[in-house]
Parts: sequence; C-alpha cells; structure tokens
Amino acid sequence: MERGEYERLAAVEERGWWFWGLHTNLIAAWRLATATRPAAARPAHPSLLDAGCGTGGLLTRIASTAPQARRFGIEIDPLAAATARAKSKAAIAIGSTLAPPFAPASFDAVFSADVLCHRGVEPAAALRSIWSCLVPGGTVILNLPAYRWLFSGHDRAVDNVRRFDSGEVRALLHDAGYAQIRIRYWNSLLFPLMVLQRLIHKNGASDVELLPAPVEHLFRTAVALEAWLGGHGLHFPFGGSILATAVRP
Repeated sequence: MERGEYERLAAVEERGWWFWGLHTNLIAAWRLATATRPAAARPAHPSLLDAGCGTGGLLTRIASTAPQARRFGIEIDPLAAATARAKSKAAIAIGSTLAPPFAPASFDAVFSADVLCHRGVEPAAALRSIWSCLVPGGTVILNLPAYRWLFSGHDRAVDNVRRFDSGEVRALLHDAGYAQIRIRYWNSLLFPLMVLQRLIHKNGASDVELLPAPVEHLFRTAVALEAWLGGHGLHFPFGGSILATAVRP
C-alpha cells in the first residue's frame, strides 16, 4: 500500500469500529477452531502468525485477549513492520506472505486479514505458503473483502485488486489442500449502508478513518450485536467481508 494508507491504518486500527469488529471476528474464529481440536492438541502457549500484519493492530489485540500466545508477524513494508513491532511488542519479520522466512510447521494458527486481495499477492500461492507454515492440525483464519460488484475507489486506494465470493474462497482453500473449511459473511447488519456508501463514492478515496464518536459507538454496537448473534449460531448469508477458517490435515 501507499505510505499514507499505512499511516491511516496505524492511526485508527485500535479505535475504529470496523477494525474492532474485524479483530473480534478473527480471534473468535480462532478460538472456535481451537476448541474443536482434541485437548491434547491444544498447546498451552500457541504460536500465532499474522501474515501481512500491517501496523500491528491484530497482534496488539491478541496480546490483551490471549496473553499466553506467542505472537509473530510478517510484513513487507519496513516502516509498517517497525510500527507493528513497537505497537504490539511481537516478533515481526520483514518479508512476503508468498515466501515467509519461517521453518515449515512453525505455527499453530496463521491469520491473514485482507491480504490475498492485494496487488502482488497471488491467492493460491499465498495459501500454499501458509499451509507449509502450519503444524498438522493447525488453522488458517482469513478475512477477505466480499463481492466484485462492490469494488470501489476505496479498494484502489488500499491497493486491492480483487474481491471474493464465498464459493471462490472455498475452492481456493480446497485446492491448496485444506480441510474442515468453514466460511461465513460478517458486517451484515451495516451492509446496506456500506453498499450505499461504496456505490455513491465508487470513484472516491480510502474510507479508513475515524467517524464522529456517536457514529463509531453506534456502528460498534451493531457489530457487537452481530458477533453475539453469531456466537449463538445465527449468521447472515451476506455481508461486506468473508471470514473463513480451514485446517491443515
């Protein structure tokens, strides 16, 4: 991404409603996947990698919600990696998700949040690289932007070149050798507003920014309600993002 977008990300990712929802969903998906593993296969200090960690928001959130985890990140931009290292206190490597500088079978789980959509990242190759980083039985947790028809100026600003549907994500994971694939949409309650905003500003700029405090509070409440419903088994068949988990057999 452009340097200005990294600066926007660093400024809002610990306070913005969308990032709060993203990190909440990613961590909940990891916990659910871990809970389905046999007790003997759940390490006391799981090794977690954020592949394409940006400026470290997810790793910082994991530190507060799963302090027992050993946290690692990889980021291609050196200044973003330095920001992530200072913010999260995690071990951050500079490099590409396509060629991660880690030994095979190093991690119990690998997160990839809105990375496979970027220019210069080939999704199938990236998923194979992540597969090699996982221990057998380890989990990949993906977040991806949904629906090609929603492609807008925001995507161009943050260097996205693709958006996905759930069937496409399932096929990518299956072809890369993953099993136990689970896929759902999120950011569903606010989806109509997202569609309206993106279509009106189809040629606009990035919308990575903090909204007025009352709006931030309202939107975070909506995302929290959706997360609560998801925790009780209710998921919507649409949404602005796709959340997927899968296991290396």
